[in-house]
Amino acid sequence: MAPRILIVEDEQNVAYVIDTALRLAGFSTSGTTSGRDALRLASEEDPKDLIVLDVQLPDLNGFEVCRRLRFAGVNTPVIFLTAADSVEDRVRGLTIGGDDYLIKPFSVEELVARVQVILHRAGKTPETQNLSCGDLELDDTAHMVTQRGQDVPLSPTEYKLLRFLLRNAGRALSRGQILDHVWDYDFDGESTVVETYISMLRKKVDSSPPTLIRTIRGFGYRLDGN
Repeated sequence: MAPRILIVEDEQNVAYVIDTALRLAGFSTSGTTSGRDALRLASEEDPKDLIVLDVQLPDLNGFEVCRRLRFAGVNTPVIFLTAADSVEDRVRGLTIGGDDYLIKPFSVEELVARVQVILHRAGKTPETQNLSCGDLELDDTAHMVTQRGQDVPLSPTEYKLLRFLLRNAGRALSRGQILDHVWDYDFDGESTVVETYISMLRKKVDSSPPTLIRTIRGFGYRLDGN
């Protein structure tokens, strides 16, 4: 069963991006905009494996939610999200039982990575993550990509893009999904950045048949090893 993550976030666009990124990374997600609902959902008989918890909520703030969960004996790992970048807030969040702390705006790639680290620490994920499609292999532990046994040098962004495509091999991904996951969720640069990096990636891993990266006209891309 995929690790279950509860997302507690009252900003709809942020919640959507987090939910999409985590689901595409292979996690099972549920969500709420309310601190009180979070207490109920996190304490149900079907417990969650991790909670992504916004600090600024309309009823109970995230710190109070975490404090009450710990008081009730709920030890589910918590990653706090907040726009407040103060040492006092970080110390408070960690001392009341939080496991990690991310400042908005943040990269969803970093959030997914932190979720994976915490779940691995809790024994909820496999130790290594090797991904493959066709003759292409990615060793995420060694941060290495090979094709037909030969190393493929990639820039950090190219590597993130390829890893995202490999994790979702066979699945059609929109340009928006790729942009949200590989770049910061509040990215406001040129909308052609996805096409540009797909083109760069194709030159390095898809220059000869059989090609792996398919263009879905008017939508996005799919990695297909068949």
